[in-house]
Amino acid sequence: MKTVNKNIWTVKVISFFNNEKQLIKKCIEGNHEAQRRLYEQHSPRMLSVCRQYLKHIEKAEEAMCDGFLKIFENIESYRHEGSFEGWMRRIMVRTSIDHLRRESKLEFVDTQHPVEPAYNPNQNDLEVEHIQQLIDNLPEGYRAVFVLYAIEGYKHAEIADMLNISENTSKSQLFKARKMLQQKLEDANLYRNGTDKI
Repeated sequence: MKTVNKNIWTVKVISFFNNEKQLIKKCIEGNHEAQRRLYEQHSPRMLSVCRQYLKHIEKAEEAMCDGFLKIFENIESYRHEGSFEGWMRRIMVRTSIDHLRRESKLEFVDTQHPVEPAYNPNQNDLEVEHIQQLIDNLPEGYRAVFVLYAIEGYKHAEIADMLNISENTSKSQLFKARKMLQQKLEDANLYRNGTDKI
């Protein structure tokens, strides 16, 4: 009777599930272990994506779980064109926006003359966490457009399509979000430097 080296078997299984194409193929076949590994591999980054749009971590986790359900339901539509992570990220963005819509928190105001000033705030040594808090405190509509444009890199035409608004509304929301963030950053710097504006 032949003896099987269990270590070789374990290495083969690990290697098999670390190959992205094979992992995707197994997920398409409904393999639960492959789905679990895909989730574990990408959930921290995908939660971070959802968190950009939903300031409460519980809501972000809920959106991420919904996003993964959509990923597993539609994974056969991924054509291996562009990065798989980018494909997943787009699903997470749309799912997060759907969650905002469900909560009726997306409100937009058109302006006649949207302006896009150069934006290069001096962050000094403000921590990323503090900047995230500033973004969290933006009105929902401002934050959604700001994150889509400044962080995700979408064009205004794409944002308008995703949010069912005009391009001018997208531009005006970005302008207002940047202006508000810039003011908050300036206020934070004044506070940190011991200067009271009042």
